[in-house]
Amino acid sequence: MKIRSILGALVIASLPVMPVFAENLTPEEIKKLVDEAVEKRLQEHERREGTMERREGTATPSAEPGIGTLSDVGKERRADQQQPLSFGTSGSGRLVYAKPFVSFPKAIVGGYFDLQYRTHRKPVLETGYGDLSPGTTNGFDQQRFVPFIYADITEHVKFASELEIEHGIRAISDNEISLEFAHIDYLIDEKVNLRGGIVLIPLGKFNLLHDSPLNDLTDRPIVSRLIIPSTMAETGAGLYGTFYPGRTGKLDYEVYVTTGPCGYRDTGAPRVTETDGTKNSRQRKCLSDDGLDINNGKAVSGRVAFSPMLGIEVAGSGYFGNQSPSSYNPLSIFAVDWTLQKGPFELIGEAAWAHARNNARAIPGNTLGAGGSQLTPGSLLTGVGTLNPLGLPPERMQGFYIQGNYHFMPSFLTKLSPKRFGEGSTFTAVIRYDRVNLNLGNKGENGGELEQISFGLNYRPVEDAVIKMSYQYMPKSLNPNNDQRIHDSAFVVSVASYF
Repeated sequence: MKIRSILGALVIASLPVMPVFAENLTPEEIKKLVDEAVEKRLQEHERREGTMERREGTATPSAEPGIGTLSDVGKERRADQQQPLSFGTSGSGRLVYAKPFVSFPKAIVGGYFDLQYRTHRKPVLETGYGDLSPGTTNGFDQQRFVPFIYADITEHVKFASELEIEHGIRAISDNEISLEFAHIDYLIDEKVNLRGGIVLIPLGKFNLLHDSPLNDLTDRPIVSRLIIPSTMAETGAGLYGTFYPGRTGKLDYEVYVTTGPCGYRDTGAPRVTETDGTKNSRQRKCLSDDGLDINNGKAVSGRVAFSPMLGIEVAGSGYFGNQSPSSYNPLSIFAVDWTLQKGPFELIGEAAWAHARNNARAIPGNTLGAGGSQLTPGSLLTGVGTLNPLGLPPERMQGFYIQGNYHFMPSFLTKLSPKRFGEGSTFTAVIRYDRVNLNLGNKGENGGELEQISFGLNYRPVEDAVIKMSYQYMPKSLNPNNDQRIHDSAFVVSVASYF
């Protein structure tokens, strides 16, 4: 009624500006003209309001029962107020639309993908054809397609997950799709919060920030692939939080109790080797169908990071858990990482040390002897999983990387094309040195002694998308197709973006 009165007043007020029509109209005709104009304006107003409601997800329910928006389809029409979904909810086919997130959308979907082309001097890229084609030197690879699903469940309850699809063009592999993490958080206070689910192990910084669009080089650091097996995640629960010591300081921590590693094959052969490091000992490699614990022990991990001021952070982290199904052979990893920023310059890096206790000795129940017999538990596994026939599987390993970044934008490019090279876009020059030794006890031929220097240049049209190119010089490398030590080099071009 209020809207109708306002519109009527506006129409009447507009009559004096139309004197030709007003002079020849009787009072009845004027009243009819006003009513028609008000009705027309009112219909336009209602039409606009309806459009707005549909945009905001609050469209008027359909007049036809069972037809309309998702929330209308799943609604219980006999109740004035929709009750939460439970086993007390009646219905059948329409129950699929009665989920709580349909009526009150909370999820956020995003992700990232990457694509690369690389060419090597040596034929190190696998083909899967064995002796028919022992390896190629170049090729394309759509390495990762990673959807994220996050949700604000309540003010205190949050959900986050990452589903990774690696080399998605392949359909014959059974391990190319996996949950990188999927956990629920209960927020108590900035100082202490609860987390449970499949959690990223806080071992080094790279394992926590491993997304392709974040990294300024295509390949992950060697130490963060073979000693800290990124991406490393396990099922468990723990705490995390932040403190602010001093006027400019910041202290972050994470600590979790999780399922633990799986360090042995069903024959008793160790999964921690001098060519693959610890990457095959992750929980995702466990032999149990459901990826459950292989022993009654649990792993403990944690990271403490201190930032005395903006631009500086130093952190220490550790992991400890029994990796044997039939004995006590713990795997322990310790790491330090650092980040230093000053203007356009960055210096980042990570170092890690691992100890696989008794990894060079036979465990009870093994079938590594002649004809599948058991070797005496505790006996040395000479020549098992090592290039040196007289060597032993690794028990200790270490490695590090150090990387320098310089961000810049040439002014002539900004003048040439402000839209492409303006605010928010940048170039980054990168240099990184990697070195690892995956079998410190092997003084002979060692397939795990790797060294690499990378020179890179990338362009970010926006911060979330990047085009990268790099040259890799590898004085110490290994051909995975024939387990031969080689001297190699490579040129790599890639693109990565969040979406």
